Amino acid sequence: MHAFCIFAVLAGSLVAAHASRYEPTWDSLDKRPLPGWYDDVKVGIFLHWGVFSVPSFGSEWFWWDWQGTHNKKFVDFMEKNYPPGFTYADFAPKFTAEMWDSNAWADLFAKSGAKYVVLTSKHHEGFTNWPSKASWNWNSMDEGPHRDLVGELATSIRNRTSIHFGLYHSLFEWFNPMYLQDKANKFQTQTFVKEKTGPELYDLINTYKPELIWSDGDWEAPATYWNSTGFLAWLYNDSPVKDTVVVNDRWGQNVACHHGGYYTCSDRYNPGHLVNHKWENAMTLDKSSWGFNRLASLSEYLTPQELISELVTTVSCGGNLLVNLGPTADGRILPIFEERLTQMGEWLDVNGEAIYSSKPWRVQNDTTSGFVWYTSHSDTVYAISLEWPSSGMILLGAPKGSSSTKVTLVGYGAVDAKASPSGLTISLPVITPDQRPCQWAYAFSLQGVE
Repeated sequence: MHAFCIFAVLAGSLVAAHASRYEPTWDSLDKRPLPGWYDDVKVGIFLHWGVFSVPSFGSEWFWWDWQGTHNKKFVDFMEKNYPPGFTYADFAPKFTAEMWDSNAWADLFAKSGAKYVVLTSKHHEGFTNWPSKASWNWNSMDEGPHRDLVGELATSIRNRTSIHFGLYHSLFEWFNPMYLQDKANKFQTQTFVKEKTGPELYDLINTYKPELIWSDGDWEAPATYWNSTGFLAWLYNDSPVKDTVVVNDRWGQNVACHHGGYYTCSDRYNPGHLVNHKWENAMTLDKSSWGFNRLASLSEYLTPQELISELVTTVSCGGNLLVNLGPTADGRILPIFEERLTQMGEWLDVNGEAIYSSKPWRVQNDTTSGFVWYTSHSDTVYAISLEWPSSGMILLGAPKGSSSTKVTLVGYGAVDAKASPSGLTISLPVITPDQRPCQWAYAFSLQGVE
């Protein structure tokens, strides 16, 4: 009887384990719960780094603009500055990373308050930032830096921080002959997927064990061509990161904003209202480019006020903020990027309790003030004001307060507040700007409100 019970328990466990496996269909894959760490962390750093960082002209789409669309601006740039016959591959030896210190990057990201980082492993140019066996002579070990950039950063992040390490990977490549042939065959053949981009994905997961895969370059072909559901089923069932890995939604035509893990929907996606699915706002500090762009002027970089506003509105509506910057070809992060990340970190040092592990409240934007956004944590509601009104008063129309309501300016202390039928009026402390707990936005902790 005892042996039978043991057998029954083991058999039941095997059945349960089998039942929990995900099938290679969107109906099955979409039922996988998003690992909880992703919603808790709220803030990440995105890094667009590759051969495109050498010309650093226009954007990371330089090669396509030059030889794909033959944009006159880019054609003229090449004719003016490079000899006849110069090819895009000739830029690769100049992608040197000789000034790169992966430990310094890790320390900066930790200082920024970010809790995850996503490095470009391969962009649409096809150059891989690790020694991919599927990308012979077009990778960072064979060309340019002669280093495993993915591996070095992964090691620094894991050894020096508690940040989650993730990787961006482009499914397609603009000028890869195998891809172009599959495209000419109306994607009825899969030579490129089977010999290039598919093996790369499995290699990245097995070698570096990233906790996030940021897929891109999917839009020209259906998910069936990319074998997306097959890869994701393996990722969720059998990969070494099956319990913790998070993915986005860019896995084929018409998949974004419908299937996958969290939604990105479009670049710089910030709907301004609550979305009934976890989402991410992947945005850039340089308003015009994801990669390093030598043409950028000061006005094209986000101000600290704009960055913090983007963070607050995104988290209030249930999203994560992925802040992108483009390092230089020699491995430096520009001082203005460093300054913005440091400023964000200073703000989060004070106001992190209103951001990390927070949940959307019943109201996102206070329509009475217009400049206040809400988050919540357990029984506490946070009203984050993007302004410090000269009137010294903030009227909140959404919270229903009472005589027992308590309001605290995070990082400062208790402040006076009065509940009325029209809302909750907060009296700002009479202090000088340098006595305020932070700059750019101010979080008020509300207790005893409905």
